[in-house]
Amino acid sequence: MTKRVHQPREDAEFDFILRMSKVPVLAYFTGTWPKAIEPCRAMDLVVGGIADEYTGRLTAVRTDIPRCPVATERYGITGAPSLVLLKEGEAVAHGTGPMTTAEVRDFLDGHL
Repeated sequence: MTKRVHQPREDAEFDFILRMSKVPVLAYFTGTWPKAIEPCRAMDLVVGGIADEYTGRLTAVRTDIPRCPVATERYGITGAPSLVLLKEGEAVAHGTGPMTTAEVRDFLDGHL
């Protein structure tokens, strides 16, 4: 995972990142249960590349569902991997399941 992707350890840190970001936040929700591990690992690479490509246009946050249960519930996350694009803390787009880099670009470009 690229250094440009924040990895909060708890909900308070997640909320701090949201408050401090001056650009939209791409929250990438991951899970550690067996069926989620491989798709989430694949998305790690995609989100890392997107974070590098969109430097200055968005803040990427890799959010571990068990560590951030309040954020998970707040944004209606029911599976992993899931993406939520947030502007000023409000969800403007949701995506669930593994995506290619091109699909994530399409997901973002319609809202940035």
